[in-house]
Amino acid sequence: MSIGEMLAATVPMVRTLNLEYAETTPERAVLRLPDNPDYRNHVGGPHAGAIFTLGESASGAIVLAAFGDQLSRAVPLPVTADIAFKKIATGSVTATATLGRPIADVLAELDEGKRPEFPVAVAVTREDGAVTTEMTVIWTLRPNS
Repeated sequence: MSIGEMLAATVPMVRTLNLEYAETTPERAVLRLPDNPDYRNHVGGPHAGAIFTLGESASGAIVLAAFGDQLSRAVPLPVTADIAFKKIATGSVTATATLGRPIADVLAELDEGKRPEFPVAVAVTREDGAVTTEMTVIWTLRPNS
């Protein structure tokens, strides 16, 4: 089962928005939010809440791709999220997430008994390639007790 299939099966909001997983690797996650009139805002583009969910979901997908093999000893959790709306989003939008710290550095902290934190940067683009939204989600790996 792919990460996208797993998240669609376990996270109802992923199914609700019909998020599409184009790519999920430890280096990059790319998710698409199809255009849906039910999720549009007052200017005809995707609602900010749908864009946030797309970006947070992309960040979670890369975290699972990078650290999914650590689930027996730590739970990945978002800590904070910052979002900036740069341009009006219209139509389908795509979120691309990248990990902000080397995996080995995060795992070294976890091995030391620490609770590592690491940023995931997300850029949301519309179909013409313009960046509409930038987001940073800080994640942690909380060691299991």
